[in-house]
Amino acid sequence: MRIFQPLSASGIMIRCTAAALAALTAACCMCGPVSASASVATSTADDTVKTTDAKAIFEDRKSLYDEISTVTQIPWYRLAAIDQYERTLTRVHPKDRKHPDRTLGIFIPSTRWAGALNPNQEDVNPTSISVFSGIGLDGDGDGKADRNNDTDLLYTVAARLSPYGHAADDFSIGLWSYYQNTRAVQRVMQYAKLYETFGKLDLFDHAFPLPVKSNYSYRSTFGMGRNWGGRRVHEGTDLFANYGVPVRSTCYGVVEIKGWNKYGGWRIGIRDLNNHYHYYAHLQGFDKGISLGDVVTPGQTLGWVGSSGYGKPGTQGKFPPHLHYGIYRDTGLNEWAFDPYPLLKHWEMEEKRSKKKTRS
Repeated sequence: MRIFQPLSASGIMIRCTAAALAALTAACCMCGPVSASASVATSTADDTVKTTDAKAIFEDRKSLYDEISTVTQIPWYRLAAIDQYERTLTRVHPKDRKHPDRTLGIFIPSTRWAGALNPNQEDVNPTSISVFSGIGLDGDGDGKADRNNDTDLLYTVAARLSPYGHAADDFSIGLWSYYQNTRAVQRVMQYAKLYETFGKLDLFDHAFPLPVKSNYSYRSTFGMGRNWGGRRVHEGTDLFANYGVPVRSTCYGVVEIKGWNKYGGWRIGIRDLNNHYHYYAHLQGFDKGISLGDVVTPGQTLGWVGSSGYGKPGTQGKFPPHLHYGIYRDTGLNEWAFDPYPLLKHWEMEEKRSKKKTRS
């Protein structure tokens, strides 16, 4: 089937080349390269915590958020959202944001931390940092402002935002002042909503987009040529199923887009905590309870398989019923697609395995 060009909040899209996909998999999975095997599980999860000590790492992060929240009065879930957004940026820009292993993902360049004109870019003296208009602060009271110290990092960011106020709109203004990027503001606020709603950090479970007990078929169709609407490539996987089969969220996320476009027909877009945009197209309709800005969970029904698209609103039946499912990675400035097929196979296998265990 023809690909349908997704319209993300930014409206920017870049195709994934083989080299870009290789770079993505290396950045996403800190444990090694992603393959079509079960190791793919880590590619869209919070890879730094998909280990035996995951619980301890989440607890350490939450403890830091709570500590700085008490001092600055910024809710923990907003601090967690900033940290997670920064972590996603490091995954797609690992060389530019290289730093030692630590609990937090926040990264502040030395020129900003110590001051652009500071002759000592590794300066940890709060006084001299201030003289050179650096932003680095001593958060743990040890007399040093160390940009690789978790407490110093989080306190520094929080101290920049706290003066703007704690109402959501005021906090958004503070984020804009800090990042100078509307994407960053949107992502942090989306992540904060997820953390506030569920009250926990471990929100990286996934589900297959169709009920595994239903009749469906799919294969890898990423990169195939398409002609309708101009020469384009297929930026996702088509899952063929009957009309009315439920289409489900594959992740915890926030509904970023819902409605019609001429390529994808009735489509919906979900943003997850890994800064992945999950795109579901050609739907027959939407679940009545789903609205823009809503929080969704893995396995939650979003709509139903249909054949909408390739024309003006309401166009149906120009191809067999199926779900087009795509994933786009946000780099902070733009988005590009990568092949969801290995992830779909893994989620399908995991869900079938889980159901088998439940029955036994």
